[in-house]
Amino acid sequence: MNKKDWLAKNNIASNQVKFTTISGVQIDPLYTEDDIKKINYLSDIGYPGEFPYTRGIHSNMYRGKLWTMRQFAGFGSPEDTNKRFKLLLEHGQTGLSTAFDLPTLMGRDADDIESEGEVGICGVAISSLADMEKLFEGIRLDSVSTSMTINAPAAMIFAYYIVTAQKQGVDISKLRGTIQNDILKEYIAQKEWIYPPKPSMRIITDMMEYCSKEMPEFNPISVSGYHIREAGSTAAQELAFTLADGFAYIEAAIEKGMDVDQIAPRLSFFFNSHLDFFEEIAKFRAARRIYARRMKNKYGAKNSKSWKLRFHTQTAGCSLTAQQPENNIVRTALQALAGVLGGTQSLHTNSMDETLALPSDKAAKIALRTQQIIAFESGVANTSDPLGGSYFVEAQTDRIEKEAEQYFEKIESLGGVIAAIEQGYFQKEISKAAYRYQNEVDRKEKIIVGVNKYVESNKKIEIPILQISPEVEIQQKKNLAELKQSRNNAAVQQALNELVTAAEDGTNLMPKFIKAAFVYASLGEMCDCLKVPFGLYDEVPSF
Repeated sequence: MNKKDWLAKNNIASNQVKFTTISGVQIDPLYTEDDIKKINYLSDIGYPGEFPYTRGIHSNMYRGKLWTMRQFAGFGSPEDTNKRFKLLLEHGQTGLSTAFDLPTLMGRDADDIESEGEVGICGVAISSLADMEKLFEGIRLDSVSTSMTINAPAAMIFAYYIVTAQKQGVDISKLRGTIQNDILKEYIAQKEWIYPPKPSMRIITDMMEYCSKEMPEFNPISVSGYHIREAGSTAAQELAFTLADGFAYIEAAIEKGMDVDQIAPRLSFFFNSHLDFFEEIAKFRAARRIYARRMKNKYGAKNSKSWKLRFHTQTAGCSLTAQQPENNIVRTALQALAGVLGGTQSLHTNSMDETLALPSDKAAKIALRTQQIIAFESGVANTSDPLGGSYFVEAQTDRIEKEAEQYFEKIESLGGVIAAIEQGYFQKEISKAAYRYQNEVDRKEKIIVGVNKYVESNKKIEIPILQISPEVEIQQKKNLAELKQSRNNAAVQQALNELVTAAEDGTNLMPKFIKAAFVYASLGEMCDCLKVPFGLYDEVPSF
């Protein structure tokens, strides 16, 4: 009996009731070998650690090494976040993940008029090397893997990090970690930019070139689909748009004269793990397969390390609810499990209170314990890709890969990623997907527990919320003013002049950023001096 006959025998019609993924894809009532007839085991699925890496990039996966457990930490002053870092390390966290406040993300100092009321609110405030030194005081930077979520001014923040390590006596070639540095997704989704796309791409390729020579263990870019998904994209859109961005960075580096095998092994990716459990697992598996094939067949990479897509996963912030926030613990656990079953190399679990404020100590610890329970108590780390071979998972993996390939063709027809950004293509596709999903929630076709069903009205939220004192902003402004009084301002101006000259003559900018950081040039000063040679970016609205 085949699938069609079984459906007929049991009078089950696929269209009787609408069962769809979060992405709006219709799901059949049953999946059998009929759904994977065109899939070849060796060429499409294969073995863990073997091309095309559908089942994982390592042969023994978590039996050899567990994923890196990270918690997003960053709030208030550098001293506040330093204490949180140390607390998380004491509780068994194996990597640090740094969140920056909005002024820092926009390349503005704490004393900038546009920073008023935002200093230290959504992350840690960093205006200078002095702040970075306080942030990592007592933490040897060669003893931890550090992730930094920042994009437009990533090169400047990275320079502060490098100089902080040097002042600790650390060999920077030994530094491990990742800086997000993905400006393309800012134009697509998150909207935190400074300069236009082309000079921004120049800064990124300069960083890639510098790291390939000086910091071979550090990932100079984490191509981020996370924020694309948070903006409302489908799973296939998140995958396709993220990989398209990644390939654009690779092409830019090749155009700059770098060898693909010089840069690709240090590229990493950053995905969202949403609530549709099986769709997310299939997305991660499809991502590895697409990446491996393109790197080998299109870009001619010879090193097998260049074929392996390495990625960090964060549970879906957009799925968290202010209503009944304790429910977020369950949501996060399911999303984290999907990330692990999908083969992630690094994982961040959101805290239950993040829809209300930055995480409290207790909420952050629960989120970390969630990962540890999955790792040590669930048994999912015992074998590689335990869902491999599932008719449903393999069919969904194949489906997402095909959808992604269709998006690649469309982006290419528009002239590539930057041209598609300028035409508003990504923004329109994401907005349509977000609108569809919100309508389904409003019509209760998609249930969100505690929001549109099982609602508890007038229920007071009884969990502790992290409050950022206004004193943080006052003190940060005071510290910056004192720094500008005590530093060698002639040396700062000289370093800024050299930075502008390098921007104009094409010299690699990273050594100039590092020199400016060393003499305590502020973040805003470095960003502002490049606005003349590079200009500013204004998005053309699209509806």
